[in-house]
Amino acid sequence: MSKPPEVRAATDDDASAVRRVVTAAYGGERVAQLLDALREDPVAWLDLAFVAEGKDGVVAACAYTRGWLDSPTRLVEVLVLAPLAVRPDRQRDGVGTLLTKESLRRVEERDEPLVFLEGDPGFFFRLGMVGAHELHVDPPSARIPEPAFQVATLTGYDQETMTGAVVYPDVWWRHDAVGMRPEV
Repeated sequence: MSKPPEVRAATDDDASAVRRVVTAAYGGERVAQLLDALREDPVAWLDLAFVAEGKDGVVAACAYTRGWLDSPTRLVEVLVLAPLAVRPDRQRDGVGTLLTKESLRRVEERDEPLVFLEGDPGFFFRLGMVGAHELHVDPPSARIPEPAFQVATLTGYDQETMTGAVVYPDVWWRHDAVGMRPEV
């Protein structure tokens, strides 16, 4: 059995390798272009990104960007886990699970109380995420299928006051990267 990849904070030196992983994982440049735009956006970008690095280089990457929960009493800053990408030749071998679990562990003590994502519930529910609707949180767009909009609670979560709708920074909308559009 080979040694599992090491999860570490991403650095500026990883940018091109991360871009290659994202492009390969998503089958094109669209998500990589979104990642480039997120990095350049001072509102969205928190410089909170991680990579899984194996003997053959960066094999997976993820970033946590800024979002907000528009709760009844106040605007709460939250994290959005996106994109999460695993190189196609390393998918289904536990790298995505390792990266997700370890990165969530590393953000646990931050001030943001919640981490949201749009993704496969079959994968993310195993990692402790739940449908955001279960916490009475609405997605930023009706195009996000209810099961796909998921959340992980962190240390500062308060179930009594943290309900409402999630708001993504403008860069997500400029790239039409919120929810799913029908195939045409």
